[in-house]
Amino acid sequence: MATCYRHPSRETGVSCSNCGRPICPDCMTSTPVGMRCPECSKQRTKVTRVRSASAAVPRVTYALIVANAAAFLAEEGQFSLTGSSLHGQVVEEGLLQRELISNGHQYWRLVSSGFLHVDILHIGFNMYLLYLLGLMLEPAIGSVRFAALYFTALLAGSFGALLATPAASLGASGAVFGLMGAAAVELRARGFSVMQSGIGTLIIFNLILSFSVANISVGAHVGGLIGGALAALALRYADHHRLRALGLVACALISAASVGGALIAAGATGPGFA
Repeated sequence: MATCYRHPSRETGVSCSNCGRPICPDCMTSTPVGMRCPECSKQRTKVTRVRSASAAVPRVTYALIVANAAAFLAEEGQFSLTGSSLHGQVVEEGLLQRELISNGHQYWRLVSSGFLHVDILHIGFNMYLLYLLGLMLEPAIGSVRFAALYFTALLAGSFGALLATPAASLGASGAVFGLMGAAAVELRARGFSVMQSGIGTLIIFNLILSFSVANISVGAHVGGLIGGALAALALRYADHHRLRALGLVACALISAASVGGALIAAGATGPGFA
């Protein structure tokens, strides 16, 4: 169990609703928005004006959904619910394929593959989870940090896909798994039960599905989950030390490490999707 940041000998299950630091009963100050630590309780509550209410709108989440939908509609072939014969330049230029990265230096595939999907069920499931997780995370951590988190998880997912299997892959689920990992970190940091919230069950269910169903890139899912959780931990650490920019720097470093690992892992091909 966590210990109070001011009294290390005292265990506590309560965290400050503002900064997330664990606090014991002697350090708690009750406010309309939850318990706060002595430092945060001295801060005046910021008044949100009508004009700033739009800041809570998950604009990046909506933009990512639109981008994925546009890429899917641009793919050529016959769309179906659970299978299709997609082809054409969009797929050929965006698919994550080892030899085209290692020999053709087509590094954009590490990102573009995360915006392509194989059928309606594939994109529908990923976008539904992106919508739910985006509504939870983006207003809580801010649009810029959410975007950094998403693309960090996406690149970590591409690294995992290339590392785990020679199969070519596509899909946003690596990034979506990263959002699940980030949501678990945020909930735990704010004193909520990951399992009772449903996020823990969602992660476990999707991991079981990943290992049970054929033609799913397990590496992309596990890589994205780890990348998203690490990025969220970095953002929380930066918040704790009042160095918000440090969190973005950490996301950039995790992304760079993922790209470097992906380039090292690049090497063969085959069918499959993430």
